[in-house]
Amino acid sequence: MKITKLLFFVLFLGQLSCNSQQKKINGISFVASREAINTKHISPVLKAQSNYIALMPFGFIRELSSPEIAYNTQRQWFGETRAGLVQYAKIFKEKKLKIMVKPQIWVWRGEYTGFIEMDSEEKWTVLENSYTAFMLTYAKAAQEINAEILCIGTELEKFVLKRPEYWKGLIQKIKKVYTGKLTYAANWDEFKRVPFWSDLDFIGIDAYFPLSNEKTPSVAALETGWQPHKKEIIRIQNQYQKQVLFTEYGYRSVDYNAKEPWNYNRNSGTVNLQAQINGLQAIHNQFWKEDWFAGGFLWKWFSNHDKVGGKENTMFTPQNKPAEVIIQKLHQQ
Repeated sequence: MKITKLLFFVLFLGQLSCNSQQKKINGISFVASREAINTKHISPVLKAQSNYIALMPFGFIRELSSPEIAYNTQRQWFGETRAGLVQYAKIFKEKKLKIMVKPQIWVWRGEYTGFIEMDSEEKWTVLENSYTAFMLTYAKAAQEINAEILCIGTELEKFVLKRPEYWKGLIQKIKKVYTGKLTYAANWDEFKRVPFWSDLDFIGIDAYFPLSNEKTPSVAALETGWQPHKKEIIRIQNQYQKQVLFTEYGYRSVDYNAKEPWNYNRNSGTVNLQAQINGLQAIHNQFWKEDWFAGGFLWKWFSNHDKVGGKENTMFTPQNKPAEVIIQKLHQQ
């Protein structure tokens, strides 16, 4: 009898450990495409052992000081629109994947969204009204598709810091139409200053922290590089008592990829597949076992799997690289 009870207890603890790990978000940021998707496009995502997908409709503005957001137009790719979001979500939900809806802004010529700033009160008001309409469109869509998480913005530091009362009001408006979990995707050097974490469910961070100046830093070197950043993340987590979610994380397959991990200059660097593997292993080692850590969304994954990535590719996607195999293993742990 004692042996039976002991065996049951061991199995129970094992199940608890397994369940705890299964609760981690092993997500992938799925890039919108021109057309509708089908099971062929998501089979590689399933093979990667992902349990969450981030779907990203887009809005566009002309300049950093332009207040009008164009979105959900016929000129956009299908996957960037409301109809595309709903169609993508239906396919992924059929395969039991959970969803984060992550509407994003693109500034013409790819300028950094954190610098969006108006030069008059009148323009701020126009931007706020435009952004509210943009977000409520996708908050209602997120409710319709039963998305588990909605991200209310991505890397909008000046907008957030200069208009904090607007954001608190926006959150309340969103909560009236969407009943799931909420987060905001703060840039790695922004998350300490976001004023509304207490109003959200997750502290969201786009985790492109600088970790090493080496050409091919080892996993151990990268884990050492994480320590000051992790200490600051824990400080903010303790302050707000919210789980931390890496709304984006990832590394290019290129030399010196941990020096400025946010750098996506397509023409820079030499292919380094091992550096990408080491970066992904180190971030998982440091965060995925922490109780206060919810998980993360790998940046990024394309629908046309057979035509992207590869061993000569220096960009973020792990597709058709050794990093894809590592992701499969890490997502199963």
